[in-house]
Amino acid sequence: MQPPAIDINIDIIKDYLLQLQQSICQAIEQSDGQAKFTEDQWQREQGGGGRTRVLRQGQVFEQAGVNFSHVFGKNLPPSATAHRPELAHCDFQALGLSLVIHPLNPYVPTSHANIRFFCANKAGQAPIWWFGGGFDLTPYYGFVEDVVHWHQMAKQACDPFGKDLYSRYKQWCDDYFYLKHRQEARGVGGLFFDDLNQGGFEHCFRFWQSVGDHYLKAYLPIVEKRKAMPYGERQRQFQLYRRGRYVEFNLVYDRGTLFGLQSGGRTESILMSLPPVVHWQYNWQPEADSPEAELYQTFLPVRDWLHE
Repeated sequence: MQPPAIDINIDIIKDYLLQLQQSICQAIEQSDGQAKFTEDQWQREQGGGGRTRVLRQGQVFEQAGVNFSHVFGKNLPPSATAHRPELAHCDFQALGLSLVIHPLNPYVPTSHANIRFFCANKAGQAPIWWFGGGFDLTPYYGFVEDVVHWHQMAKQACDPFGKDLYSRYKQWCDDYFYLKHRQEARGVGGLFFDDLNQGGFEHCFRFWQSVGDHYLKAYLPIVEKRKAMPYGERQRQFQLYRRGRYVEFNLVYDRGTLFGLQSGGRTESILMSLPPVVHWQYNWQPEADSPEAELYQTFLPVRDWLHE
C-alpha cells in the first residue's frame, strides 16, 4: 500500500527521525560500554512500518528502546480524532520517534522522549498537519542539580522560537504526565506539546528538530554523573516499585500508546516502553524523612526549577 499523496515534504521529516534514532542509539551504546542495540524492521498490514531498536541487560541500561515508525491509512484512530472529530475518515500519515531509557542504577533516572508528525487529507481540502513531542524525566532518587540541568536544556531548546514556549510547554508536560488516580506526577517533567502548526511548516519543523536535538544534551550528562554511584537492595526495590507508576501511566493515559494500538501498530514496538522488571506493593508508604520520602516531598510536586 502506498501512502496518500500530501503536498508536504515527508522525506525531510523521515530523514531527520532516522538520523536522530541513529545518533541516540550510538550515544546510549557508548555510555553503556557493553550492550548493543538489536534492530527489528517491521511492516504494518494497513500501511507503513518502522524500525525498532532495543538494548537489553547492559551494565548501565537495563533496557533502552528507540522506535521509529511511519504509518499511514484511510482512517485515523479514535485517539487521534477525539479532540478533532472533523478528521474522522481522513487519509493520514504519522511519523515519529519514541524512546524510553530504563537504567539499572536507581540513582540514574528513567527518561522518555517522543517527537511526531501527523498529516491528514480530506477530499477537496488542504492537508491538515501538526507536530508534537517533548521529553520528560523520571528520577527515583532526585538530585536538584540534575533536574535543574534537565530543565535548562528544555528551555534552551525553546528559547530561539519564543521566550514563552518553555513555560507553556513545561506546564503542559506537568499537566500531561500526571497520574490522576494517584494524585501525583510521574516525574519532574520537561516539555510536552501537540497540535503545533502556528508559524508555518518551516518554523514548526525547526523547533521540533531543536527539541529532538536537545534530548541527549539533557540526559547524558546526568547519566555520566550518576551511573557509577553505589547502591543496594533498598534502592533497587524502590526503583522497581516506582517503575509501577510508569507502567500505570503508559497503559492508562498515554496518547501515543493508545494511538499505536488503535491504529494497528506493532504491539511489541509500542510496548517496548515498559520496564523489564517492576514490582507493585499494596499500600506501601515511605518512611518519614527517608530518601524515598524526599522524592514525594521535594521532586514530584510541580516546581519552577529554574527560578526557585
